[in-house]
Amino acid sequence: MTTTVVKPDLVVRHARRRVALRVLPALLLTALALSGPWLAPHAIDAPVTAPYAEPGGDAPLGGDQLGRDVLSRMLTGGRELVVTSVLVAVLVTALAAVLGAVSALRPAVGRIVERTADVLMLLPAVLGILLITLSWPDGGRLAVVTASVVLGVPYAVRLVAGAATPVAASGYVEAAAVGGERLWYLVAREVLPNLRATLLALFGLRFVAAVYLVATAGFLQVGPQPPAADWALMIRENSGGIVLNPWAVLAPSIAIGLLAMSVNLAAAALVPATGRKAVPAL
Repeated sequence: MTTTVVKPDLVVRHARRRVALRVLPALLLTALALSGPWLAPHAIDAPVTAPYAEPGGDAPLGGDQLGRDVLSRMLTGGRELVVTSVLVAVLVTALAAVLGAVSALRPAVGRIVERTADVLMLLPAVLGILLITLSWPDGGRLAVVTASVVLGVPYAVRLVAGAATPVAASGYVEAAAVGGERLWYLVAREVLPNLRATLLALFGLRFVAAVYLVATAGFLQVGPQPPAADWALMIRENSGGIVLNPWAVLAPSIAIGLLAMSVNLAAAALVPATGRKAVPAL
């Protein structure tokens, strides 16, 4: 009877290769979205063909409702969506990490935070976007970011607080508290370092949510305004001509979906192995 011995270095290389394959699509799509404006063959506001023209010639994806090149507007329209979504995901994750850890360490504060989060979670996403952006007429992209953060933090706080509660009740955290360590020391040095897997998974989820919230704002025209090139705005502007040139609507829709899915898969692949079993249960 023979026993097959698997070398540890082969296992490590295989795991790294698998992680790289799951992260690569997100990196490529993000890089393409950020560098797209320099790759666009035409100006985003210059008509190059007939309205809703079929793909061909100078317009590989056809024309939009004004005859502008769909491909050029596609390449240009992803940068602000990516940057805004990353900013929202970072802000939501950071705020939720601090508030969730404080809630676990100070139950009285935690009850207030959780009740506030419960109230905010009752607000529908579309209504929340409209309330904040329409009451802030000159806010523009900043108003969209604010609305996305306000709508995203309540869910994230509940997630982090649930993960931080058993950590806060562990012996080493209690020993540090008895030793006179301050609250911010306990949050930054004792609790949050043990929530790396949860926070990384949360960042991926919040990025996906931010993509859809920012896209929803663009579709409702409370974010970018014409003639700006924005994927969500392209869907709204060209929906009337989807039969004439489907790519004017399908291309930005597919781009939004692929971006959200690829980043979520990348975040899941980067979660430390020790935290994989705990993340799905939250």
